[in-house]
Amino acid sequence: MPLQAIYYQMKVKDFFTILIILLIALSLRLYKINTPLADFHSWRQVDTAAVSRNFVNKEFNIFKPVYDDVSSIQSGLENPKGLRFVEFPLYNATVAVLYKYLPVVPLEIYGRIVTIFSSLILIFIIYYFLRLEVGYGAAIVGSLIYSIFPFFVFFSRVFLPDTTSLSMAFISIFFTYLYSKTHKRGVSSIYFLLGAITFSLGVLIKPTVAFYLLPIVYLYYKKHGLSIFKSAFFYLFLLITFVPFIFWRSYIANFPEGVPAFDWLIDRVNTSEGMVNIFFRPAFFRWIFFERINNIILGGYLTFFFILGIFYKQKKFFLYSILTSAILYLFTFQGGNIQHEYYQIMILPPLAMFSALGIAYIIRYGKQLISPLFSLILTLIIVSFSLLVSFNYVKNYYGFSQDLVNISKIIKDLTGKDELVITDTIGDTTLLYLSERRGSPAPYNDLPTMKEKGYSYFVTMNREVADKVVFETNFKIVFQNEKFTLFKL
Repeated sequence: MPLQAIYYQMKVKDFFTILIILLIALSLRLYKINTPLADFHSWRQVDTAAVSRNFVNKEFNIFKPVYDDVSSIQSGLENPKGLRFVEFPLYNATVAVLYKYLPVVPLEIYGRIVTIFSSLILIFIIYYFLRLEVGYGAAIVGSLIYSIFPFFVFFSRVFLPDTTSLSMAFISIFFTYLYSKTHKRGVSSIYFLLGAITFSLGVLIKPTVAFYLLPIVYLYYKKHGLSIFKSAFFYLFLLITFVPFIFWRSYIANFPEGVPAFDWLIDRVNTSEGMVNIFFRPAFFRWIFFERINNIILGGYLTFFFILGIFYKQKKFFLYSILTSAILYLFTFQGGNIQHEYYQIMILPPLAMFSALGIAYIIRYGKQLISPLFSLILTLIIVSFSLLVSFNYVKNYYGFSQDLVNISKIIKDLTGKDELVITDTIGDTTLLYLSERRGSPAPYNDLPTMKEKGYSYFVTMNREVADKVVFETNFKIVFQNEKFTLFKL
């Protein structure tokens, strides 16, 4: 299809349609945007936010990101500088720059805004792909699912780099899609370069988006055929994508104390009984495909349309390559996907797309069996029930502990800015972040030893633990109420 035909198919009504959809998506994502960073998965969000805050308050060195946890809990090694080497901190730096040079809203809101903006880009690209590959109706439905379904909405406004990384990958697929459709050398070179750079940024921000290389390979194959392996463009794309990532991983290997353990993400989950292997075990399939995808993400009833979409009459291999990427990702990081809901951010675009294909199939071909009006009404009822079921699960994600916020204020008032604090929060750094203090999110040694390591205070919300500290040590109680106890070490 010539490039001119692509622009011709995207008529004026498409721009008004996607504009309305994006406004709906934006309004939903602004819900509770100003709440403290203590909602669902706050422990991961605050680690990301702490890097941004330290860029603002301390040294702005993108090659030395630091957060509030200076313990050995994450990596197994003492980390006195609080180094945080996971993804390349481009997302964190973007938030920090926005807050530092335009401090009109809190840093936490800027983090959510960057994620929201990234999700709006994804919604546009989903609309675009479905519009050209399937049709106008499917484009509306697919982009609306991503815009309004509760799980999609919540994780499109969290302080995490995943959605930004995913949007970069899909921007790359978008430019590669345009590259595959044009034969003008100058224009195709621009599309190629933009596609390679954005995919490289996506992989740097979150390496797991590398699975979405598959649709890019498919698009190159569609344009070049078997000569893809003789195409300089293809190999240059791979070099631009992975060389920066290889350099980054080689660089952070010099700081093992700042690299959290990650081998468990493939095959294990942390339970009350310790680490348990779930690789291709029945528990993996139940938790991912039934509990998460079926119940929470798609709200149960929408799963019917998703499955139907997979068997859509028109074979759209480009869309199937996107779905296959998501499946490969799920089966590779089984431990991470079961342990943490935010890992499913990476599979949301194909879930929306293929659910839309199933709905489009029913509306288009259902009229052969029943009336068009009845098929439309029935579809709307099923989708509405799905939305309600999903909302019933996700509504609690927005909640947070006001007690935690109040405790953090007291800690902030009674401790010094540079004093290290231990919180009895089982590795959760939320209280440290809210208190604006560095330290350890759990006592990983006995308190006298922790004192020797430079820690000044211990916080516990467990009265039994507090009584034990009083009985076994001579550490002074600085503050105590029915919610928590603060000890001076």
